[in-house]
Amino acid sequence: MTVDDLQLLEEQLAVERRKVDVAIHNFSTRELVRMMADEELNTAPAYQRKFRWTKEGESLFIESVFLGLPIPPLFVATNIGFQWEVVDGLQRLSTLHHFMSDSDSSLDLVGRTEPLRLAGLEKLSQLNGRGYKDLPKNIQIYFGRQPLQVVSLTDKSDLQIRFDLFERLNKGGIVLTPQEVRACVYRGQFNDFIEPLAQFPDFASLLKLQQARQSDGTSVEQVLKFFAYKNDRDRFDGRVEKFLNRYMGEAEKAFNYDKERRLFESAAHELAAICGGPFLAGTHPLTPLVQFEACMVALGELIDGGVKVVAPASGWVNDPQLREASGAGTNTKSMLGRRIDRAKAIFSGQA
Repeated sequence: MTVDDLQLLEEQLAVERRKVDVAIHNFSTRELVRMMADEELNTAPAYQRKFRWTKEGESLFIESVFLGLPIPPLFVATNIGFQWEVVDGLQRLSTLHHFMSDSDSSLDLVGRTEPLRLAGLEKLSQLNGRGYKDLPKNIQIYFGRQPLQVVSLTDKSDLQIRFDLFERLNKGGIVLTPQEVRACVYRGQFNDFIEPLAQFPDFASLLKLQQARQSDGTSVEQVLKFFAYKNDRDRFDGRVEKFLNRYMGEAEKAFNYDKERRLFESAAHELAAICGGPFLAGTHPLTPLVQFEACMVALGELIDGGVKVVAPASGWVNDPQLREASGAGTNTKSMLGRRIDRAKAIFSGQA
């Protein structure tokens, strides 16, 4: 590495490090359970529906806490109002809560109907079949005082850094799509706005997705793309993930919710009327999303511009120019504009 290369590396490291601000804390198990109950710790729904430990897995974790074995830190991110968003550690927190719960309402918080009774333990076999309430008071106190480390990404940290943290920590047992990560990172009014729009009947009727993609945020990402490509595509550089992240963060600060809702619903209504069913092209049984999003944006822009939408002739969805601009290798700014312009020509009777 040359001297110039080393200097560039040091400068790059300094810039990126300034975007990260973390703090390290130690909390007792009892305090963590209280914080979860009081909603000082918030767990994202995207995580909750992805993975849940078995009774044996929960028991092994509780045994590890009893034994004082090294446990990876919990990672959290600070939200507005200083609430902590759990980035990594949901299962550990939920297990603590499940084990130490003392009421039905507390159990509801982790989706359980009865407290955890430990099972399958070999080192502390005397705990098998026992719950927290079954333990002598001194053992309860001992367990409740056991510390766990919490690493918090403060509200001073860049949102893209927070997104990266979610992704890096999610390479293990819980795999989230980029949109599910956005739902965790970019919480707020805009996220609350786009999620229900994915269930708008006309829009939902157009999407035919693989079973696995029906609940992984794919449809919500299509809503996000409608607004991002319609309002901000001049800044699109082919890096879809970063483009959508930036738009989602900025839309939270300034967005005309009433107007944009009307445009989205009108565009979905027009496209549903034209298609008469799911948006499909050729012989493929699933919705071609790149082509679909271009058509949604095109209709939104036509409606916004006061242009009358014309129902195209049958077979329009297989238009060669539209499909050519929507195939593999077309995630470029020029191709994005090309397919949207072609869809606008089709829907305005200019094709």
